[in-house]
Amino acid sequence: MTVDQAFAEYEAVRHVLPAVQPVSPETVYLDNLSQLSADYDVFLLDAFGVLNIGETAIPGVKNRVETLIAAGKRVLIVSNAASVPLASLVKKYQGLGYPFGADDIITSRQSLATALRDQDQRLWGVMGGDVDGLHDLGSVRTVCLLDDPAAYAAAEGFLLIGSGTWTEARQARLESALAAQARPVLVGNPDIVAPRETGFTVEPGYFAHRLSKLPKVTPEFYGKPYANIYDLAFARLGAVDKSRTVMVGDSLHTDILGAHAAGVSSALIAGYGFFADSDVPQAIEVSGISPDYVLTRP
Repeated sequence: MTVDQAFAEYEAVRHVLPAVQPVSPETVYLDNLSQLSADYDVFLLDAFGVLNIGETAIPGVKNRVETLIAAGKRVLIVSNAASVPLASLVKKYQGLGYPFGADDIITSRQSLATALRDQDQRLWGVMGGDVDGLHDLGSVRTVCLLDDPAAYAAAEGFLLIGSGTWTEARQARLESALAAQARPVLVGNPDIVAPRETGFTVEPGYFAHRLSKLPKVTPEFYGKPYANIYDLAFARLGAVDKSRTVMVGDSLHTDILGAHAAGVSSALIAGYGFFADSDVPQAIEVSGISPDYVLTRP
């Protein structure tokens, strides 16, 4: 999927995204996030497109993060990472050189886990079946959605967590199962795409929005741009001044829109991630989603 195609996919689902909130009339263009240090005490950082592209750290960001922390800033990762448990993310980002522990990472998977505590003990069909363990989701009963149609028929609800091995054939089985009997669909990653070293990968949000076209199927999304992940972040932070808090991300429709809905400032990364080599001012104009800042690099 190209950036133009991904942008069009996000625009097509604007009706299920949070409404655009009023923001400052003029976006400020800066070089990198260190230039925001004097104005903000709390930095919420997206992962893909801000800290890394795929499995590769973005050059220079480690030093900027360490400088912010040394200056007394609170820095959290706020990511739509749903396919792996928290421990795996800590290992990943520490392996990339970032000084983040378990208390410094908030994910859409954690938002999903919080929601599952209020669910009954139904049997959940899990997208792909190749996720890195499900123990952190609580005492849920699960069946992997692979190539056996019986699993799709038996599931009493569906969890869309990771799409790494998801195929069109499996999507067709899921759509057929839901067409035959509508059941809850909980989406642990609202992203439509994610930036990797070789281009975009298609994420669970893309497949979830396709499911929403079926009668009586209304997916529930956990993660940016929805409030549930920001609620977790602010519960972790405690009493902070939202006017001194900024969300830094590479997507207008998840990071920036979510920041506006949460009542915090926003900074869009222009040179990496979603909009790398793209016309950011045009995207802002077309979408009407205007960040407070555009940064050339994280």
